Amino acid sequence: MYLEHFGLRETPFTLTPDTSFFYAYDSHVATLNTLLVALRSGDGFIMVTGEVGTGKTLLCRKLLSSLRNEEFVTAYIYNPYLEPMTLLYAVADELRVQYKDKLNQHQLLKVITKALIDFYAAGKRVALCLDEVQAMPVETLETLRLLTNLETEKRKLLQVVLFGQPELHQVLDQPSVRQLKQRIVFSHSLLPLDRDGTEGYVMHRLTVAGYNGKRLFTGDALRDLYRASGGIPRLVNVICHKALMAAYGQGKRSVERRHMRLAVQDTLGGDVVPPAASHRWAYSLLGAGGLLLLAAGGYYYYGANLFPA
Repeated sequence: MYLEHFGLRETPFTLTPDTSFFYAYDSHVATLNTLLVALRSGDGFIMVTGEVGTGKTLLCRKLLSSLRNEEFVTAYIYNPYLEPMTLLYAVADELRVQYKDKLNQHQLLKVITKALIDFYAAGKRVALCLDEVQAMPVETLETLRLLTNLETEKRKLLQVVLFGQPELHQVLDQPSVRQLKQRIVFSHSLLPLDRDGTEGYVMHRLTVAGYNGKRLFTGDALRDLYRASGGIPRLVNVICHKALMAAYGQGKRSVERRHMRLAVQDTLGGDVVPPAASHRWAYSLLGAGGLLLLAAGGYYYYGANLFPA
């Protein structure tokens, strides 16, 4: 890998949602702060939507880490493909609730309710975060609503934060879950990074990964990166990793426009420059063995990060 070559302590552009790489972009910080205020105020349902790769999971992890040192007990459900009973068992497990085997729905709800009341008596708030909710069965969403019926005269015993793709709005428009939609007190959409935000994002991740040298990505390379990625953080990560591999393969100390072009082509199958010029350069690099190195790096990257165990 290229870590030693570029003076990096760790890989800067992985796809794993590592909160140490959280970038304080205006939109994301505003959403995080609003979530924290809403949870501290005792609001019931809160929803955050965003296109694939805009950073919803990382924001969710950052929210959970921000709550751990406060008066909150947190639960995180990352698998949306759950039947109603499976969801209840998952919530009980996340809250470390003790229960007997083979309970029916009524019995399991009673066990969870008692645990929530005990948390309330101890001065604790309970926040449940669910990811990729647009894929959750409608019946499971209804069970989720039943959980939030639990409340005192002052506040909800369970607060729920839904993270999902924009299709979640269509799911919640279905008549069978209209009661859940009516309980959403805050809804926000995460937007892609703008051009300055994309450059800041790249520099931030490099700094966190230990880079302290001169400018690693040229201005032209960063402009092409933004044009190709549209400011989607996940795409930025993938393309930047491949661009670093291409530069490393040539023994270069900085990522130039030609390295970025090749990374874009390898990722998206398109061009951000006139096709003839980019193809000539790609073929010459292939002759030098650069694309083979890039492919090997991509295999390592995806194998280690895109499909974690």
